[in-house]
Amino acid sequence: MSKKKISLACSVCGSRNYTIVENLNRTERLEVKKFCKYCGKHTLHRETK
Repeated sequence: MSKKKISLACSVCGSRNYTIVENLNRTERLEVKKFCKYCGKHTLHRETK
């Protein structure tokens, strides 16, 4: 079975900075505070397809 990769996009500028392997047990979209190199600060990153 292959693992599905998802990307995390910055909520401020919209750039997709991070990719992670999806956890199949999770039901809602992931939201994590991470550093955005384009904004230059820590922002909320949301899961995209």
